[in-house]
Amino acid sequence: MDTDKNKLLEIDQKTIKETIHCDNNFECLRNENYVCRVAKIERCIGGKVLFIECKDRFCNYKIGFGDGTICTCPTRKEIYNKYHI
Repeated sequence: MDTDKNKLLEIDQKTIKETIHCDNNFECLRNENYVCRVAKIERCIGGKVLFIECKDRFCNYKIGFGDGTICTCPTRKEIYNKYHI
């Protein structure tokens, strides 16, 4: 049973299929304390480019950009756009 804290986020199946490099079994959809969900979104441009504050670990979707970091994960982008988290 899901609690409010660990409520399963609903994401479009097309987005899930596009997220081909996730090594974390989409833990971000189940666990609000998971590193991808707690990474602070510093700025979002056009709903497509997420500048994040995340220095915790390696991720196939994390790209350094200047002194910042961009998240290119399709699922994380949808989480932000749909749930504002």
